[in-house]
Amino acid sequence: MNRLLISLTLALALIAWPLYAAEPKGDNETLEIEDASGHEEETGINPKEIIFEHLGDNYGWEIPFSHTHRIPLPCIVRAKDGVWYCFMSNKVQSHEHGLKFKEYNAGDDVIFTIAGPEDPHKDKIVQVIKNPDGTVEYYRPRDISITKNVAALWISVILVAALMLWLAGWYRRKGYKAPRKGLGAIEVCVSFVYDGVIKPTLKENTPRFAPYLMTVFFFILGMNLLGLIVIFPGGANLTGNIAVTLVLAVLTFLITNIFGTKEYWKEIFWPDVPLWLKCPLPIMPLIEVFGMFTKPAALTVRLFANMMGGHMIVIVLTLLIFIFYLMSPAIGGVVTVISIIFSVFMLVIDVLVSFIQAYVFTMLSTIFISLAQVKGHEHKHESVGKAIEEALV
Repeated sequence: MNRLLISLTLALALIAWPLYAAEPKGDNETLEIEDASGHEEETGINPKEIIFEHLGDNYGWEIPFSHTHRIPLPCIVRAKDGVWYCFMSNKVQSHEHGLKFKEYNAGDDVIFTIAGPEDPHKDKIVQVIKNPDGTVEYYRPRDISITKNVAALWISVILVAALMLWLAGWYRRKGYKAPRKGLGAIEVCVSFVYDGVIKPTLKENTPRFAPYLMTVFFFILGMNLLGLIVIFPGGANLTGNIAVTLVLAVLTFLITNIFGTKEYWKEIFWPDVPLWLKCPLPIMPLIEVFGMFTKPAALTVRLFANMMGGHMIVIVLTLLIFIFYLMSPAIGGVVTVISIIFSVFMLVIDVLVSFIQAYVFTMLSTIFISLAQVKGHEHKHESVGKAIEEALV
């Protein structure tokens, strides 16, 4: 337990240090920020910008203990003339002496930069088109850049695949001998989800859908835990990105409805209710169709809100240190102790929530898929009669 607390405290320190690096220095306590147009403005600590910078996606990967350098990532964009260009993100952004956006000439007077705060495409790569009359136009190119979230997704995929192959290799070598330590923890998770959720719910359909459901569980768990690590390759808030959770929910939606039985579709478009609820006004069919889309929506929002909320609370608690320090060093010292205690507590809770949210998403997906595997009423009666006969015998 002491080692866990020490590790979490160090993790919190790694979170706080980049924020401290962003703290205004000097008597005026201001930061210089230059937008894409080249104008500089001075401002104090902006909690909103810091929170969204840490929670959002960007073209570089933050380096611990430094707020002036980032690991550059490949930018791949299609210019207005249809030509594709590839360059590193440090060509268009710099973090020395504050956040600055640079213009990068990719060749043939094709210039790219990152849109400033006043542009509709804020923080996105845009093409700078300088017209003969002296006016400047910003064009948003087609962008398939390897951003921080994209890179983190690939890291999560590789990590989960490596762990599963490691476990499979153990069983090939050792047979049914139980693994220990790290592999033992993974095997416990596999057994807990497969034997405790998937198999009792799907029964004979378990071999058909278990590979997807187990993949979803470990993929979400891996992304959640990597998001709690503030140093590379962690720190990306993947499950706190609604686009990621939406894709996972859509996959469950597609599998549920594509592999749904005839009885499932019959209950949606012609449910077993009084006729006046189906004709002439299709009240119940409309409700059932609406319910098809509320299920993936619930999966999306549940995972997104819980994980983003956990990250936001830790960042806000850390920011309180600097906000109160600017008011008074004495108050800042007291708030520092309180913030660290609560932040460590929230990090422990976030570790637990990471497992819970992966489990809940997998459990709900299993239930939704099982509801689409409903059999006909005759088959149900035969199954019930067979069960009664076996019980009597």
